[in-house]
Amino acid sequence: MVRPSERIVQVTISGRVQGVGYRFWVEREAAARGIRGWVRNRSNGDVEALFAGDPDAVEALCAACWRGPSHARVAHVEVTHASAAALAELGAGFCQIATL
Repeated sequence: MVRPSERIVQVTISGRVQGVGYRFWVEREAAARGIRGWVRNRSNGDVEALFAGDPDAVEALCAACWRGPSHARVAHVEVTHASAAALAELGAGFCQIATL
């Protein structure tokens, strides 16, 4: 269920972002901000996430993705609008899902 004032984005993070705890970091940061969604590794070495929540909280998490955990070396963060359909099977929280 999408809330009226909710912002939904898909985020792709590239650089040295796998094997450094990036997914765990995103999950923790999202939970702290009350953001729903998921995060996963991509087979090409990127990390991909879906964020849904308060627009200010989503914006802050997108900005924080440039930093990531201490061992990450982020080269690029791409943020695109996502539709409510992307939330169809999503629960109330935030989780890690299988690699794509």
